[in-house]
Amino acid sequence: MEYSYLQLLLTNWDVPPVTSLALAVVAILYAIGWNRARKTRPQDLSRWRLVAFLSGILSIFVAIASPLDTVSESLLFMHMAQHFVLMSIAPPLIVLGAPLVPLLRALPRPVIHACLGPLFRSQTVRSFFRNATRPSISWMAMNVSYVGWHVPAAYEFALRSENWHNVEHACFLFTSILFWWPVIRPWPSHQRPMQLSAMPYLLGADLVNTGVSALFCFSGMLIYPSYANADRPLPISPLNDQVAAGSFMWVFGSLVFLIPVAAIFMRVLSVRGPSKLSPTASAAISAEQLRYVQRKAV
Repeated sequence: MEYSYLQLLLTNWDVPPVTSLALAVVAILYAIGWNRARKTRPQDLSRWRLVAFLSGILSIFVAIASPLDTVSESLLFMHMAQHFVLMSIAPPLIVLGAPLVPLLRALPRPVIHACLGPLFRSQTVRSFFRNATRPSISWMAMNVSYVGWHVPAAYEFALRSENWHNVEHACFLFTSILFWWPVIRPWPSHQRPMQLSAMPYLLGADLVNTGVSALFCFSGMLIYPSYANADRPLPISPLNDQVAAGSFMWVFGSLVFLIPVAAIFMRVLSVRGPSKLSPTASAAISAEQLRYVQRKAV
């Protein structure tokens, strides 16, 4: 019996043709553009950026085609794992890939000049993207989307409508890309990545995630009624499924925020370590050390 459950989870895939084709096109365009741009900027477009971006695209495909999606209406745990991939795995990988230049370099020049050129020159469009990636705006966008779509009425509505379910997932993906953008500031951004200011930025998002996760774990009641009578592929009660979903969100969701916080903290400590002395002070200390050694030798 256990093997049949495992087999179901490993084989129950449903590949959406349109979305999968779009992901494949984006991946191919990025690879072409990366190869072209790397010839002139190899130091800015290392191979790890290509791996990061393609891994992000692959993770989106897994989230929408694997049992994370096909079993999501039966198991809340799987649905929350799907949301985790769309919000916490794919977005930072895509941003780490520095996608703007490679995607633009892959497009034909007539398309760039005729279609994208006017957009890039538009002050309105430039102002929109500049404001959208401000930390306060990107933080609010991601967390409002996260909390809003997990409100029972909104969540149940998305479960009943495939189109709105896709809109929900798109909101998670794109607002999370905005969230990670000011933290990473991928090339060719002229602004430096957030450093100490990223710590409250990430910790604040972790607090929001902790609140939603704790509600799942400790509410003692089923938050989403649709899971009460769902046909379950695994022998787990609806309430235990909800607790498992909350525990997964709490542990892995927090790790995604806390690991960068720890990395930033260690980097700041290493950079700001003991303050460097002036050459005069260093020479004075060296002379004093020399006299001390001479006295000891005598």
